[in-house]
Amino acid sequence: MRRDQLESMRQKARTQPGFSLIELLIVMALIAIVSAMAVPMSSSTLASFRISGDARGVQSAMSLTKLRAASDFTRARVYVDLAARSFRVETWQKTAATWTTIGGTTNLSTSDTFGFGVIGTPPPNSQNVIAQAPVCLDNLGLAVANTACVLFNSRGIPVDAAGAPTATDAVYVTDGTAVYGVTLSATGLMRVWLTRAADPPVWLVQ
Repeated sequence: MRRDQLESMRQKARTQPGFSLIELLIVMALIAIVSAMAVPMSSSTLASFRISGDARGVQSAMSLTKLRAASDFTRARVYVDLAARSFRVETWQKTAATWTTIGGTTNLSTSDTFGFGVIGTPPPNSQNVIAQAPVCLDNLGLAVANTACVLFNSRGIPVDAAGAPTATDAVYVTDGTAVYGVTLSATGLMRVWLTRAADPPVWLVQ
């Protein structure tokens, strides 16, 4: 490379405009502002995904319970432990006269609990009064505190503890902001509902 060409390149490099300290600080400030706005939005989105997933998990457990009751020709139930924030599927073993867990126990997300907060009105065409499903009974038929059970008979029909068909079973999950309800009709039709933690609520089918 000729000397004059090399000198020309050096001259261009020296005159090439760069970024001043002020410009760099402005860019960093903009990045900080955008990040501060994005973090709450991301947290809200993740919370929405978590509670939605928990509600769908309850619905799936109900569907599995209904199928197991009909396929095994026995009673089956979704056993909800309100205090432990968990649920599981159980079937009635006729010969041993005991409830047996099928699969494992599912826990709610950290920020979610079973409940409906300040909501005082159930989803339309579901319950007369908003409430969790009835309390579970142990092997001897005694009530188990802090529980809720959705029970199916051997034909896959939702029933109460006495074996009579029912259309008022529901399980509610909340994170303090949103409330999801999984309701069950007399025919076994399941629906997932969503409303915000306000009264009167506006329930939307999901």
